[in-house]
Amino acid sequence: MEVSARNTLKGSVKALVMGAVNAEVTVEVAPGIEVVAVITKSSAEKLGLAEGKAVYAVVKASDVMIAVD
Repeated sequence: MEVSARNTLKGSVKALVMGAVNAEVTVEVAPGIEVVAVITKSSAEKLGLAEGKAVYAVVKASDVMIAVD
């Protein structure tokens, strides 16, 4: 797999919540570090997503904000 996005995080599906239209996918990229994505239910099914499956979280954004206290 090759993608143009520079922010690709390898991990595994920690939780998968299937709804009527969308699926919420929680990906553990390191112990205690999670990324959550909402994708279409049909995409989740096409990818064969299930808890424990190895996946990549691909972040493609034109803006990334930084904040401090």
